[in-house]
Amino acid sequence: MSADTTSLPVFDLEVDASGLKCPLPILRAKKALAQLQSGQTLKVITTDTNAVRDFQAFCRQTGNALVAQVAQADATVHFLTRR
Repeated sequence: MSADTTSLPVFDLEVDASGLKCPLPILRAKKALAQLQSGQTLKVITTDTNAVRDFQAFCRQTGNALVAQVAQADATVHFLTRR
């Protein structure tokens, strides 16, 4: 994971799930992805340490693409593209 913010993916919608524990960040992401068209990208901000693994598993199970996961200070930013 990189903290280089110059090469972050462009996103269409952002969800701030900071302070929420599993499964709430995933549920918020799932709801937000439903609003997007195929190929659009969602940015999700999480502070739950398990979120990295959770989002990897979520994308494997749903077929959505996990474009990037970027560690920033006390949060992780996830970029998912809707299938």
